[in-house]
Amino acid sequence: MIDKQEEKVMRGEKNNYGTDFLESLIKANHDPDETNRISIDDMVDECKNFYLAGQETGNGVLAWSTFLLAIHTDWQAIAKARKEVIELFGQENPNPEGIARLKTMSMILNETLRLYTPFTNLMRRVEREVRLGRLNIPANTELYILLPALRHDPEIWGQDVHLFKPERFAGVAKATSNNITGFIPFGFGPRMCVGLNFAANEAKIALSMILQCYKFTLSRNYVHDPIQINIVCPQKGIQIVLSKL
Repeated sequence: MIDKQEEKVMRGEKNNYGTDFLESLIKANHDPDETNRISIDDMVDECKNFYLAGQETGNGVLAWSTFLLAIHTDWQAIAKARKEVIELFGQENPNPEGIARLKTMSMILNETLRLYTPFTNLMRRVEREVRLGRLNIPANTELYILLPALRHDPEIWGQDVHLFKPERFAGVAKATSNNITGFIPFGFGPRMCVGLNFAANEAKIALSMILQCYKFTLSRNYVHDPIQINIVCPQKGIQIVLSKL
């Protein structure tokens, strides 16, 4: 794909490198300033990272949210998620104004992210010595943050921590009042994921369009077997039974 884009520029089919992600990388590869130039290997690594962070995570969230709604059909019923979708969009495609008002959908997706986080850990390096609670962390220490431990901690979420309860997120501030970092699906602080809003809206659009057309339940053939392959995903897929509304 990189070669094809470069060939178009060289043949004059494109006046410049364009503005999308891949074309911006190609432009950086040809930057006359060596200090700003990136290598082909850098370009390939960036493309891999963009695919993993931008697509695989979205696929995982949509798969697990569909799985949870297929089990907890009361949350997809006309009185909850589907009611909200129909009231906002009818049978029309989701629009930006309506997407911003999807409160029940946001609760469902947040609870999905809590139970089935795409990534299981975050790595952070301490640049200078700091005190963390009762611990003194030396400079240049690498910290391994196990996210499932945070999201399944009864002290933060209560004794029903393993249950699917989207109402926890009727107010995110209230849901994490015991620990502000108890729910950080997109990271926290200056390194928070830049794709946060895009990913959330993408999932809301897809799930809304499914709920507009179908009700669904979990197939008897489903085997629950989550596995971590870059992200947490269903190793044997998720079989659901769709019924047209």
